[in-house]
Amino acid sequence: MASRKDLELANRLADAAGDAIRPLYRGQWSQEQKADRSFVTEADQAAEAAMRKIIETERSDDGIIGEEYGTRNEGASRQWVLDPIDGTTSFIAGRPIFGTLIALLQDGFPVLGIIDQPIGRERWAGRLGHETTFNGQPVRSAACRELSNAVLATTTPHQFSDHEADHFMGLAKAVAERKIIYGGDCYNYGLTASGHVDIVCEAGLKLHDFAALVPVVEGAGGLMCDWSGEPLHAGSDGNALAIGDPARLEDVLEAMALA
Repeated sequence: MASRKDLELANRLADAAGDAIRPLYRGQWSQEQKADRSFVTEADQAAEAAMRKIIETERSDDGIIGEEYGTRNEGASRQWVLDPIDGTTSFIAGRPIFGTLIALLQDGFPVLGIIDQPIGRERWAGRLGHETTFNGQPVRSAACRELSNAVLATTTPHQFSDHEADHFMGLAKAVAERKIIYGGDCYNYGLTASGHVDIVCEAGLKLHDFAALVPVVEGAGGLMCDWSGEPLHAGSDGNALAIGDPARLEDVLEAMALA
């Protein structure tokens, strides 16, 4: 389980990351392309370095899984999972819909998560067994009576294989035609927790992409799972669903299966 002190530490990590990111936003910074063809900027590296320094100083026994600087204390039962900028393309383009993701795993399962948008200073915090908050105030995901009226989001259809795209299009055909949103990365999951988006569908996510999202969405009354409806954990395949109203789970899975 995650304690109040764990949450306080996670908030300080987010503060440190934001302090590293904001001076570089829409400014001058270096960037490079990684082996997987994604981009990393000076801001990504500075933000993760700032967070890692705090964890290594204050929680030396805990593990760290970071997008930019790898794994520390790999066998630890408690692991901090860091994505300094989820949505680096949005950061590069000057769009304030990227976010810093911070998760705490206990034996491979997410028990705490932070989604922090450092430019708008918007922060969602989720902790297992507690209500999700947005800037310190509790939030709830929205009821959705009919899938045909749902707002559906995904970062980009280009991340789907042909097979995955077929399943996504099955879902897209079942929701409101003019309520499909493209782009947003982790920001879409915060909006789901706050009741503005009903469903997020993604494929090929890595642990640092989804671990922090689970406590945030579920602490607001929503559900996160893989495309089979199974809970997300460190061994999940990265195909993820966030559903604001868990009552729509079977409808979502049926729509995707009909593709």
